[in-house]
Amino acid sequence: MSTDVRVLRPGRGVELVEAEVACGGRRVVTLRAWLTAAGDTAELAGGAPAPLPGPDATPGWDPTTDWPGGFVESIDVRRTLAGPGRGHVWVRTGHTLVADEKVGSLARTVGLLDLANGMSVRADPRRVAFPNVDLSAHLHRAPEGEWLGLDTTVTFGPAGAGLTSSVLHDERGAFGTLAQGLVVRALDAP
Repeated sequence: MSTDVRVLRPGRGVELVEAEVACGGRRVVTLRAWLTAAGDTAELAGGAPAPLPGPDATPGWDPTTDWPGGFVESIDVRRTLAGPGRGHVWVRTGHTLVADEKVGSLARTVGLLDLANGMSVRADPRRVAFPNVDLSAHLHRAPEGEWLGLDTTVTFGPAGAGLTSSVLHDERGAFGTLAQGLVVRALDAP
């Protein structure tokens, strides 16, 4: 496995960086991020959605009831569903991305973002496959703390495509949005 990080568009106030992970000479993950210089806009801040009820006010849920696997077993999940594909979820993990490396809230959050598509499922994943083919996140402030809150809606269209949309929260409130494009396919009956 190899990694490569490069600056695609340098700049003093805005730059575009790309990180790539390859395995066996084949690219398996590409991450692009626009990095912007911070500025003081505290007097202008506002417009974020209302905060979610916090993790302590949200009941625990065992995600292995929908998903198998060691990663899913390693996360702490609190969830309130409002219907198929619609819910409020809080997730955290006690595991680091890299063994023996401390990570901050932003890195911890990025490591959990892909969970949005699987925590408020629209259909039973044993009967319908709905993997995401991309993930875009936009933040209006840096996340804080260990919990990631997801106010999520999953939509399936009539021609094999879908979309997972989430407002991202920490215990202080909303800090960004996430979108995942989905490929939706019915699985053969067991």
